[in-house]
Amino acid sequence: MVSNYDRLDAAQRAIVDASVATYERVRPELKNITQDVLRTLIAMFRDAEVDPLFITGRTKTVESFREKISRLDPPAVPGGEPTLKFPDPFRTLNDMVGVRVITKLPAENASVANLIKRQRQIFDCRGDREKAIGSIESGTYGYSSRHLILRTLQNDAVRAYQAEFNPELPANGSYFFECQIRTVFAHAWSEIEHDIRFKGQDPRAWSPQFDRQFTATAAMLEVVEKEFAELHDRYEKVRGFWDEAGEGAGPLTPDRIRDVWLTLLPHVDRKIDDDWAWAAELAAAHGLTQTRQLVELLDAERITEVRKALDHRYSPGPDRLLDDLLLWQYGPEHIELTAEPADAGSHPRRDSLLRRLKQIERYRLA
Repeated sequence: MVSNYDRLDAAQRAIVDASVATYERVRPELKNITQDVLRTLIAMFRDAEVDPLFITGRTKTVESFREKISRLDPPAVPGGEPTLKFPDPFRTLNDMVGVRVITKLPAENASVANLIKRQRQIFDCRGDREKAIGSIESGTYGYSSRHLILRTLQNDAVRAYQAEFNPELPANGSYFFECQIRTVFAHAWSEIEHDIRFKGQDPRAWSPQFDRQFTATAAMLEVVEKEFAELHDRYEKVRGFWDEAGEGAGPLTPDRIRDVWLTLLPHVDRKIDDDWAWAAELAAAHGLTQTRQLVELLDAERITEVRKALDHRYSPGPDRLLDDLLLWQYGPEHIELTAEPADAGSHPRRDSLLRRLKQIERYRLA
C-alpha cells in the first residue's frame, strides 16, 4: 500500500521528517496534556445533569502524525507541483490531542457541548461545528459528530509541553485541542469506517459496494437513534405521569385522558367516535380525577385479564376498554354509579354491564 509519505519528493520528506522528529521528542508531554484534559472533563460531568456513556482521549501516534502531515494539496496553478497541506503542523493541527465524549442519545450532544462551553475559567471554545459525512441538506447519510476546538487556560501540563517544545519562548499554558461529542452509535460507525476507509485504504482493495454498505449502515443507525430517542422521551413522559407533585397530579380532562392513553397504549385500536369526555365522566364517577390515578388503573396485567375474561368479539376502543377496566376494578359499584336506574323504563347500559360482570365473575371462579 502506498502511503502519503511515499508520495513526497525529497524536499517535502525533509520537512516532514523534521516535524516528526520534533513530535517524537514532545509526544510524552502531549500525552500528559491528554490525561490532564481527560481528568478535567471526567470531573466536570461527575455531578452534572447530563451523564455521558464514557469519555476517552488519545494522543496521536507518531505514525498517524507522519501520515497526516504528509498529505498534499493540489497544485496552486495548472502544471505546478502539489504542496504540503500541513507545512507547519504544530501551529495548524488541533487533533494531536483529542478527547471524545460519547453519549447515549443525540439530544445529549447539545447538553454536553453547552456544559463544556460554560467552563470558561478552564477552556476557551474557539470552534463549534457539526461534522458529518452525510447531511440532511444533501440527502445523504453519514455520521453526525459535534466538534469543539478548545483552548486550555493557564494549564501546567501545557506549560511543561511548551518548555520542552521551545524553552526560549514563554510558556503561557494555552493549547488548542479537539473535543468530539457523538452518540455511541455514531462512534461505532465512525471507528469502523475510519479503520476500513482511511487507515487501511488501498486503491487495489476497494469496491463501490463498501461505500454502499457504509451508507446503508449509516441510514440504519440514524433510524435506531431516532427510535431510542423516542423511547427515551416516552419513558420520561410516563415517569411524569407517576409524579404526584407534578404531572401525576394533573386533572383528568378529556384531552389528558387521550394523551395518557396514546402514550401508554398506542397499540389499542382507536375508533373514529372515541368519546374521551365520556371516559372522563366514567373515571370521575369513581373519584379518579388525577393523571396518576388513571395510570394506576391502566395496568398491563389488568388489561390482559380483562381481555381474557370478556373475550371481546371485536377489538374494543379506548373508551369501551376503560369501561371494562372500571367494571373489573369496582364491580357492582361501577354499575350503580354509571348505568341507568334499575327501575328505569329502558336500561340497555345496565343490562350490558350486568352481562359483562357475570362474565368477569365466571372467569375469576374458573
